[in-house]
Amino acid sequence: MEITENNLNLKLSEEARLNIQKCRGYLDEKLSSSSKPFYGINTGFGSLCNVKISGEHLSKLQENLVMSHACGTGDKVPVEVVKLMLLLKIQSLSYGHSGVQLQTVERLIDLYNNDIIPVVYTQGSLGASGDLAPLAHLALPLLGKGEVYVNGTIKTSAEVLKHYDWEPIQLKAKEGLALLNGTQFMNAYGVYCVLKSYKLSYLADLIGALSIDAFDCRVEPFNKLIHLIRPHRGQVKTAERVLAFLEDSEIADKDKKQVQDPYSFRCIPQVHGASKDTLAFVRKVFKTEMNSVTDNPNIFSEEDEIISGGNFHGQPLALALDYLGIAMAEIGNISERRTYQLISGQRGLPAFLVNDPGLNSGLMIPQYTAASIVSQNKQLASPASVDSIVSSNGQEDHVSMGANAATKCLKIVDNVERILAIELLNASQALEFKRPLTSSKAIEDLVGAYRTEVPFINEDRILHDDIEKSIVFIDNFKLTEKMLCD
Repeated sequence: MEITENNLNLKLSEEARLNIQKCRGYLDEKLSSSSKPFYGINTGFGSLCNVKISGEHLSKLQENLVMSHACGTGDKVPVEVVKLMLLLKIQSLSYGHSGVQLQTVERLIDLYNNDIIPVVYTQGSLGASGDLAPLAHLALPLLGKGEVYVNGTIKTSAEVLKHYDWEPIQLKAKEGLALLNGTQFMNAYGVYCVLKSYKLSYLADLIGALSIDAFDCRVEPFNKLIHLIRPHRGQVKTAERVLAFLEDSEIADKDKKQVQDPYSFRCIPQVHGASKDTLAFVRKVFKTEMNSVTDNPNIFSEEDEIISGGNFHGQPLALALDYLGIAMAEIGNISERRTYQLISGQRGLPAFLVNDPGLNSGLMIPQYTAASIVSQNKQLASPASVDSIVSSNGQEDHVSMGANAATKCLKIVDNVERILAIELLNASQALEFKRPLTSSKAIEDLVGAYRTEVPFINEDRILHDDIEKSIVFIDNFKLTEKMLCD
């Protein structure tokens, strides 16, 4: 997070440089002294693995691989995700088990440090054999091919290389495969989704606490005694956090008429907490993956071994991305239910949270919007990882579909941001009808900052604008790393 948030530059350590050079030297020596076939190094790829390639064509083999596999389509991957792909590819190659040239890794670092971001497409990866098509597009600029973003503008890689006086990289044996075999597409999406999900998890607790006061709910369900006898970490943490947010609230301290509140308020610790525990698991998966070597074959110079295996297979990531998508969809699901309760005309609140309801529709339709997004998330949360499809003439007969899990997970997470923005719009409106009583300092500070962007709704106006401003408010909300990952 620190690297991406602060736009830090990358540099190889001396140890990484030596490991890369040692591995490349070992591979060159092995190829010159042995006639043995090594998959993807001096053979064809996939089901063409038994086709031996002569030595004079090994460089062309790798260049052909990159070009032929650059067949992505669909929407363009967000620039911030592609930059993560670059970072993670550099990290994986730096361990010295991939057989790439030092200059290849250094050129990838040049691209990253100069914010020259390859254009990559969302569709084309099966999530096994590596993220082949997306990573081919990531690698094209090394050859002076494909397109890149520079200062928000798309340019050809050829003109950018010319501007920087960089020569295209002449790929050696194994390098194309090392660049294309890997999980960096899935991994980048996962890292991006995990970071955003931690932020939204925190804000769900904060906005949920605002809704608790706005709906005049009881605070007893957040008492630690309840949660210590069912001590799931996320549940305990959520209850603690909500109580902290509501500390010294006049509304919370007021006697309540109702004995119980709806589940969407009372069970916030159990529901938000379960998603927190899922996040912790998913974070561990992606932390392991970003510190791994995921291309194939892998080179072990110390052991004098070149081993073809399956570290490119995205099953761990596919399952984690599906799990994360389900967990975040539930954050949106329960948020919409709170919005529904807030506009119901109960607890001293006017119907649809507006003066003179009837003449004014108030916040009737934003709940429709939230409900439609929640329903879409339920559809998107159907797991991709249970699917597989045979490819490469049967050689690659089980794939993870982790790339599809990745792209739809991000859609779910972005949708949750919109659902929470609508809850914030409703809860902040409802709170004003509780005056002159005040909420806690944390809640009042939140609403005060929000009011500078979205004023109180006195009468009907175009609410699309308020929703969009609410989304931007959430997107710009700054949290510390401790808040994000606690």
